[in-house]
Amino acid sequence: MRVRDHLQITVRRQRQAARAMQFLLAVMFLGGLALRNAGVAVNALVGLLVTFLPGVLEEDLGIPIDAGLALWITAAVFLHGLGTITIPGIGKPYADVWWWDHLTHALSASLVAGVGYATTRAVDIHSDAVTFPPRFQFVFILLFVLAFGVFWEVIEFAIGLAASLTGTPGVLTQYGLGDSMLDLVFDTVGAVLVAIYGSNQLSEVIDALTARLEAAQG
Repeated sequence: MRVRDHLQITVRRQRQAARAMQFLLAVMFLGGLALRNAGVAVNALVGLLVTFLPGVLEEDLGIPIDAGLALWITAAVFLHGLGTITIPGIGKPYADVWWWDHLTHALSASLVAGVGYATTRAVDIHSDAVTFPPRFQFVFILLFVLAFGVFWEVIEFAIGLAASLTGTPGVLTQYGLGDSMLDLVFDTVGAVLVAIYGSNQLSEVIDALTARLEAAQG
């Protein structure tokens, strides 16, 4: 059962929502340029570029990305970009909405977990010499996501330090060690969700990756 089956969202609506988020990211990018806000502009531009990744994967690599997966990817980068702007009556979500950072970390971590899950599952199916028992795969996904999460926190720290030393605005913000630890907790939440429900959501991707491995070997 896929996301749209749970939420009763049609494929057409999912595509419309993804397109709307792409448009808003473009508006954020242009607004960041106009206001000379590097943080908003860079985060919006990177997010906008990521939203085109499903099309590249599908057209160039033959990896099927349905509307639900495309919306999943787009929502993750859109919410991150939205968190960097100041919204009238709300403020800046990352700074003024206590749960925003938790949501974006869990959602982004779920994407990283999806990549890890789909890859290991495809290798498991393709090769008789490699076997990933369910428990091992569960632990692997958790460790994979946590490793990426630590790497991301280091990047945030390095960018913040560089911005402080050069006197320039940072494009990413780190709020301290306690915040980093909490980020890793919600990264784990995203990983656990994919480890539990990933087989249903990523079945077509796994089949395509397996076929590519077999074609490369043959």
